[in-house]
Amino acid sequence: MAHVSDITHHTSRFTYHVLRFAFHILCLFALIRPHPVTAASIPDRRFGVVESYAAPQAANALGAGWTRVTFEWNQIQPNNAGEWNVYPVADSVLDAERAAGREIVGLIVATPGWAVDHARGTGVPAGLNLPNDHPENTWAAFIRKLMAHHAGRIRHWIIWNEPDIWDTGFQSWGGTVEDFVQLMRVTYTVAHEVDPNMVIHLPAVTHWWDVNYGRDLFLRRYLQHLTADSMAGENNYYFDALTLHIYFNPDTVYDLSRFYLGLLGEFGIYKPLWIAETNAAPSNDPAWPVANPQFNITQEDQAAYIIQGFAMALAAGAQRVAVYKLADLASDTANPEPFGLVRQDGSRRPAFTAYQVATRYLAGFKRATLERRDDAAVVVVERDGGWTTVAWARGPADVGVQLTAHAGSAQLIDWRGNRRSLTARDGVYTVTLPGSPCHHAGNPCLIGGSPYMIVEGAVTAGAPPLSQPTQGQAATVTPPPTAAQDAETGDATPVATPTVKDTVTPTAIPTMTPTIAPTRTPRPTATPTRRPTATATATATPTPTPTATPRPTTPPTPTATPAPAPTTPFRATPLAIGGTLVGAIGVLWFVVRKSRRA
Repeated sequence: MAHVSDITHHTSRFTYHVLRFAFHILCLFALIRPHPVTAASIPDRRFGVVESYAAPQAANALGAGWTRVTFEWNQIQPNNAGEWNVYPVADSVLDAERAAGREIVGLIVATPGWAVDHARGTGVPAGLNLPNDHPENTWAAFIRKLMAHHAGRIRHWIIWNEPDIWDTGFQSWGGTVEDFVQLMRVTYTVAHEVDPNMVIHLPAVTHWWDVNYGRDLFLRRYLQHLTADSMAGENNYYFDALTLHIYFNPDTVYDLSRFYLGLLGEFGIYKPLWIAETNAAPSNDPAWPVANPQFNITQEDQAAYIIQGFAMALAAGAQRVAVYKLADLASDTANPEPFGLVRQDGSRRPAFTAYQVATRYLAGFKRATLERRDDAAVVVVERDGGWTTVAWARGPADVGVQLTAHAGSAQLIDWRGNRRSLTARDGVYTVTLPGSPCHHAGNPCLIGGSPYMIVEGAVTAGAPPLSQPTQGQAATVTPPPTAAQDAETGDATPVATPTVKDTVTPTAIPTMTPTIAPTRTPRPTATPTRRPTATATATATPTPTPTATPRPTTPPTPTATPAPAPTTPFRATPLAIGGTLVGAIGVLWFVVRKSRRA
């Protein structure tokens, strides 16, 4: 017995010293700073911002869940098929974006001169009608290499940009709609040879280009030729999502989204909708070298638009929405519209804070209802854990509204994040909405008054703290370090179910005059882009009768589910290692104690 006692005694002392050592190791690990950015700081992956890699730390603070990266073919292979330039950023930068929790969506555009079939028109790749494995099918060879290179890194691809611009000075696609059907046919089949889980998006259209010049809509003409292909239906119509760019007017965010979803429905096609670009650039900014007084939009108007536009997008049934764009760049100075949420000097516009507020309190959206649109607009969003009602006055006068209460109390929050408590009386909250300044040139009330968000129930945890607009110089942003590639989370999120009350009469879609702007990156061979702008005249969008066989116009209502929680790759963090070590030693200590008692 004495022998056993000695063993137990020495074992206990050994355990004591091991535990003491483990405690010091754990303290040391605790002093080591863990990885500063995790996907937990993203309120909802379905809200994004274009070109987040331009200012990644600002994107982290913003809480953007996805970003778009433009791959210009004429920059990657400018002279021949044997070239391969790293463009627009290094793979390590894209990996750092994903490690920060942002999903990357690729946009492919701009055929290099050597690969253009000039007989067919601007942008049409040579050999497009050849088999996908034919070496002279330049498009098939390029996208196969690009998509294979980014396999596991990029799953969503938008094919081309605004192909409905037919003016030669700004045209990115000079071919026919039949040619574009073939482009999508080749893209879809090649992409799924690379990875069966690829998600292919139709390009966003400007809408206003065709409308203003009296042409039938590009997408309608495209769908007529697409559905004439007997094999299209068996191949998912060669696309998985509809993409739109909508600017400046929150009413058109709703109206055009519903219009284009309905247009798909006319042809019996039902796909999710992404709004890949939206914003209302301020007309004047002390930090911007070129003034654009066309709309007289203030920075506060831009902030109001972010919340109004997001609410209208959800009410229309958009699955995802993104702001164009995160940051103004030196190469943007020829563009009279400063769209960035962050200025060139790194300071943040008020819209940056509005974006944080919008995503914080709309995160986890399941369905949205446009309750009214008269002197006030009211959108009710049901989300995980509660409801968020977004309301704003649409004219110059303050508007008193009574909003349905889903709980006994709520928080009233403005675009700056200021809040106060509300108490329901007789099942409603009574709120006075501030009127719009209505100082917008051409359309006096283009953007409504400062919006309020009435928030009931719990909100998504982990959102980054709200930022206040800054005016001063900011530190230079350095490129992010290379980060380990994280696992692909996928996107199983169906379209949020839009609900429109019978009493709502959508307003006519106003005619817009496109504002032509030079390419953001001035290169001789780059494809120019432009931003649409609005005028005062309000006329309904012409809807010519399609030549295709009539089909149902009302899309079926999908079952909405919450967005998948953003995930990050497993990392052996110091705390995890220390915790595992202490746990193991704890088990050892428990066994020794049991031995002593025995």
